[in-house]
Amino acid sequence: MRIDDRPVAKLRFALPAKRLQPYVTTYYRTEVTCSESIPYAEDFLHPEWPNIRILPAGICDAAVGPKPMQESPLLSVSGPTSYATRFHHRSGRSWGVGLLPLGWAALFDANAGDYADLTADGSEDPAFASIAPLARAITQEGLSFEDELALIEEHLEQLFDAPPKRATAINAINAALVDPELTSVGELAERVDMSIRSLERLCKRTFGFSPKLLMRRQRFLRSLSQFMLDPTMKWLNTLDCQYHDQAHFVRDFKRFMCMSPSTYSKLGKPLLVAAARARMEIAGEAVQGLHDPDKSS
Repeated sequence: MRIDDRPVAKLRFALPAKRLQPYVTTYYRTEVTCSESIPYAEDFLHPEWPNIRILPAGICDAAVGPKPMQESPLLSVSGPTSYATRFHHRSGRSWGVGLLPLGWAALFDANAGDYADLTADGSEDPAFASIAPLARAITQEGLSFEDELALIEEHLEQLFDAPPKRATAINAINAALVDPELTSVGELAERVDMSIRSLERLCKRTFGFSPKLLMRRQRFLRSLSQFMLDPTMKWLNTLDCQYHDQAHFVRDFKRFMCMSPSTYSKLGKPLLVAAARARMEIAGEAVQGLHDPDKSS
């Protein structure tokens, strides 16, 4: 096999307009060129917040965690995830819109917990009817990156007309979760001035998971992001300060990525390493789950 046979990926990120930044993390377009001998690029998405993806027919297969691979629908709406998403991206281009938890609450009258670790067909699920026309518009031929980005922004501008209920509390929880100094669910509840029971309910509905799992996921993502920016690093040097030891980190890694750190480090990462660097440059964080809503407001 010649090196030239390997898939070539190009990724472009863009920040949303100022008014949309409390809801949207980034927009991103992925273009992949494959060969006959290697017909797709394979990679693993880390756990993240919800995403809207526009994927032309047959361009992508994906599976969250241990689920079987399935062809992705044209309009794929992914809820928050706590497992890696394995995917195959064939030749062609696709678009994505990263949502903050506040963005999910503002766009969709749907419990995030019901869509956690799931991908829905946005063209079929009535919860996502408001964004279905966007997928059809983006798949027109002959549009430039700027044309497509403008279509996305114009559509979302019409939908984000007012903050959702509990917007202040949702934003406060999100901001606290990205703080590496946060160490316990009790501290989180105190910071956002909520009872633990109320916090549990709001987190499940808007963030998709319990506060305890969310904090565990954030700790893991802080470590993983260091490796994504520099895959030559040893795992020991990436560990978040809240890990007791390397064995503690390995347990989390297996939980969230469904494989060991050593297995993951040996895999090719044709899209995700490039995406982490590009995202870091434009948004200040290598992974979506670490996006600070207070810096967007």
